[in-house]
Amino acid sequence: MPPRGLFVTGTDTGAGKSVLSACLVAAMRAAGERVRPYKPVLTGLDERPGEWPADHELLATAAGTSAERVAPLRFGPAVSPHLAAELAGRPIDPSALLAAARSPAAAEGEDEDEDEGEDDGEILIVEGVGGLLVPLAESFSVRDLAAALALPLIIAARPGLGTINHTLLTIEAADAAGLDVRAVVLSPWPEEPTPMEASNRRTIAALGGVEVATLPRVAGFAPAELAAAGAALPIDRWLGEDAMS
Repeated sequence: MPPRGLFVTGTDTGAGKSVLSACLVAAMRAAGERVRPYKPVLTGLDERPGEWPADHELLATAAGTSAERVAPLRFGPAVSPHLAAELAGRPIDPSALLAAARSPAAAEGEDEDEDEGEDDGEILIVEGVGGLLVPLAESFSVRDLAAALALPLIIAARPGLGTINHTLLTIEAADAAGLDVRAVVLSPWPEEPTPMEASNRRTIAALGGVEVATLPRVAGFAPAELAAAGAALPIDRWLGEDAMS
């Protein structure tokens, strides 16, 4: 059976998908759900850390798990995954990415039989890498991974200038692969949006034929702060079931 959960992609790098993913994870965990975040490939660990932790550490904080469990495949250079793997001499195997998404044991290189049944009832939140067309390996993109996992897609996008084009192109790329786009989330959404930001939201909804939600700026990365922000999102509807009862 395909996993139960959501796949979070972005219109490009830095569009807010890491914070959005962490908010989803923290909100579901606070609601009593068993949730597992997964970042198939992480690059950029050589970069100096900012105010917020690296993606896998942020997701681990939200889920109460280890960063290594979230992202078993990690690289130092801040480049595309396929190039990072080439520079490291460690080609990325698409089948291994899929196996790790479907099984915590596979993600950690363990015997899957030892982990049998562990993921029963578990919700999987996959955070992509960059945008949908970013190559993970030769002839295998983030979009290919999303299609193989068959998870509903959530698109993280910026609210400001340029977001209409970037977001509609992402929706077109998703539709071309038969992906089920459940929503676009504009973030960080200001308390008092400008006329342009409000128009961007309406325009994306109308032209993209998709729900457009918003996520305000999250003050910090403590699980309670992430959960409070995520709780305002219609996660149960995006999952397609009453998952947060």
